Amino acid sequence: MSPELPPPFDVVAVGAHPDDVEIAVGGTLARLVQQGYRVGIVDLTNGEPTPGSPGVEVRLAEAREAARILGVHARETLTLPNRCLFDSFAARVALARIFRLWRPKIVLGIADKTPMASPDHWQAMQITDAAVFYSRLTKWDDEFAGLPAHTIRRQLWYPLGLSNLDVSAGGGRFVADITATLPIKLEAIRAYATQFPVAKKRVFGWVESQARLYGQSAGFEAGEMLVAATTLGITDLVQTLCPA
Repeated sequence: MSPELPPPFDVVAVGAHPDDVEIAVGGTLARLVQQGYRVGIVDLTNGEPTPGSPGVEVRLAEAREAARILGVHARETLTLPNRCLFDSFAARVALARIFRLWRPKIVLGIADKTPMASPDHWQAMQITDAAVFYSRLTKWDDEFAGLPAHTIRRQLWYPLGLSNLDVSAGGGRFVADITATLPIKLEAIRAYATQFPVAKKRVFGWVESQARLYGQSAGFEAGEMLVAATTLGITDLVQTLCPA
């Protein structure tokens, strides 16, 4: 018997740790919510231990508050191990189960390695790529407990951090307008008080600077870069490039 399914999601963003998604695409997710889309977040790990946090419960409470600020409809934190996250069959299936349950149209995931930062990010990219594929495979009921196969229509990658300004080669880079939601993005990041205390206030400066750089490169006040995993096509050149 198939489990009861929630309403399908329009967009699901995947991060290695709570705060990855907020830093990279928090403004985009908040804007999608404002536009009436159903949005979810999946963290592959709980992000603990970290030097400034007293424990898992505090970090999860911060993640719930950040999700509330963004307005997303659901957040799921998997139980994969922080610091030693690896692309494995079990990790791929765990994420693919969420995709089959939530049935998103679009999945956002980390774009590439993050030099001098957590290697979990690179592993998360590979897990997400594989889970998008696993989500649509039929004749695999023993791994998915009756959850029906689901085909994700589009996959996008998001760059994470400023240490590496290069991003993965994909089907096209574009900038999402977050002019109206940059303050919400920054507020959601501030919800992680254990991760970004006063001593790390510089983080907010570079997050805002990056958003304004991306945005102004595309004619917006602030933006976030996304990379299409496959080539994007358009049907109305004028409306796409010069919207009303």
